[in-house]
Amino acid sequence: MQIPRLHPDTVEEVKQRIDIVDIVSDYVVLRKQGRNLAGLCPFHQEKTGSFTVNPIDHVYHCFGCAAGGDAIKFLMEIGKQSFAEVILDLANRYQVPIKTVEVQDSREISSKLSIRDSLYEVMAVAVTFYQNALKQPQGQIALDYLLRQRQLNLETIESFGLGYAPGGWENLYRYLVESKHYPVALVEKAGLIKSRQAASGYYDLFRERLMIPIKDLKGRAIAFGSRSLGSQEPKYLNSPDTDLFDKSKVLFALDRAKKSISQKDQAIVVEGYFDVIALHSAGIENVVAVLGTSFSLDQLNQLLRFSNSKEILFNFDTDQAGISATQRALKEIEPLIYSKEIQVKAKILQLPHGKDPDEFLRSDPDAVNEYLKIVQDAPSWLDWQITQLIQGKDLDKSEHFQQISQGISQLLGKLENSNMRTNYIEKCAEILANGKERLIPVYVQNLQAQIRQSPKKSPTVISKSNEHSLLERAEYFLLLNYLHYPQYRQNISDLLDEKEIAFTIAKHRSLWHKIVELNQYSDYGQSLLESLRDYYLQQKEEFLEVSDLFSLTEKEYEDSFRIAELIEQSIVALEQAHLEIYRQLCLQRWQNSSIMPNGDPSYFLQEYYQTQTKILELIKHSKSFNKNI
Repeated sequence: MQIPRLHPDTVEEVKQRIDIVDIVSDYVVLRKQGRNLAGLCPFHQEKTGSFTVNPIDHVYHCFGCAAGGDAIKFLMEIGKQSFAEVILDLANRYQVPIKTVEVQDSREISSKLSIRDSLYEVMAVAVTFYQNALKQPQGQIALDYLLRQRQLNLETIESFGLGYAPGGWENLYRYLVESKHYPVALVEKAGLIKSRQAASGYYDLFRERLMIPIKDLKGRAIAFGSRSLGSQEPKYLNSPDTDLFDKSKVLFALDRAKKSISQKDQAIVVEGYFDVIALHSAGIENVVAVLGTSFSLDQLNQLLRFSNSKEILFNFDTDQAGISATQRALKEIEPLIYSKEIQVKAKILQLPHGKDPDEFLRSDPDAVNEYLKIVQDAPSWLDWQITQLIQGKDLDKSEHFQQISQGISQLLGKLENSNMRTNYIEKCAEILANGKERLIPVYVQNLQAQIRQSPKKSPTVISKSNEHSLLERAEYFLLLNYLHYPQYRQNISDLLDEKEIAFTIAKHRSLWHKIVELNQYSDYGQSLLESLRDYYLQQKEEFLEVSDLFSLTEKEYEDSFRIAELIEQSIVALEQAHLEIYRQLCLQRWQNSSIMPNGDPSYFLQEYYQTQTKILELIKHSKSFNKNI
């Protein structure tokens, strides 16, 4: 939107409230360095941190690329925004009232604030509504539950913003829409109310429930978790996905836990809201919870931003559902826990007697120390997986022995670290020998043979030859169809520009540059091929490299009916290939920076994981490309 001139008072108040460390920390991992903070510069690639932030003078400076200025300039540069856009965003962030030079513009600009900002606001008001309801007589049932059954104190209840959704169908609706005058469409978009199907009007999504705010990294409410206090089903109910909330990408209490995760260099993942609340109130604050879904790579990447050692402990329930949840979590993050390049140190923490953390902490006065001891002794994900294979099995029964042996070989066959694999082959051979030492060498050989025969994985890592093949074939296909199907030329050009993709194979890059050069002078249409042929006839060696692009094979001609689909797939394949190149670059720089004096590899590590996630999202599309071309 076009932003009217902001009043100097608004600009000045924003400047007064800005915390440059808070702003820069959203983009750069900072560490203490004397009276300043330092990290890797976000404006250029470097191996050792030359980027500093002075929290006293409220400025930043990079000794490598000379970038520098205050927090406003930082946001202008990093987000490519205008001064007015940055000030407006900061005003929203710090809740500074917006005034404009022209008084009438103030109402206009307020009405044009992004839907996200409006959603943040309505969610914050809903949090207050539920908190106030908890303190009323109608909320006594929820307060008693928290104080007596969960044994929480008032300070913890207040700190986590716990509340109560009163009975009745329209309490929140009337408060937000009729009293506070928020648009009903906005309240519905926030996931707080639903439209009636059998009649007109709306009703509250949450009724007679204990309410638990779910917040983003900046501590802003984006959704709610809730628990019924009677027979109402389901027992736990979350907000639906909204513009603010995607439950597969959010971790409960990460906004509170991130500091402790960084300090302890370790994160604990649990299943329930009250597990988190109980552990935090007991002083164990490096804890977050999943939100009723499998632990995902997106969630892992968030945690790894705050842990250099990459140590993640899963403390799920010990019943069959909890074991299945643990298995699913390991499956989701399998590409990184098996990787020899950047290995996540996943561990499995299981409490005795089938208790969850909340129950365990309430079971014994010394439970906190016991819990910390169990954390310290938690087995690795691989030891836990092997234990699960053996659980309830009899090695003296051939059927059980075969199941265990095959399961072990499948697990170890996925390990990319050869030293780790060798070590575990020996350990597992001892398990299979079951006390018969003379059989250990035999089982070592058997496991090695089974592992050699098992198909090699790596769903997320493309070998250099495959990477080059994918890249070359995708570029070839785009050029081929650009030349032979003029009606798709603009579409191909637009996609390349939109995705910021360039041709990187030398012969393809040269051809594309010539196409661009010819297109600058006239609209060649069908004659583009003739013009290119005339040019390449004078460059015979270059022509031999690209001659196959100047005619269609029978299969390529038959594919003409689905060109649009294949163009899209080839663009996706190019994106994947370029991301893989960047991923490898980040890995290389992370490895190099980790051995440099004062090196801080966390920037490249974070970039590696983010790129890894993007590759996973694209990989199914590139598989379609591989099948089709």
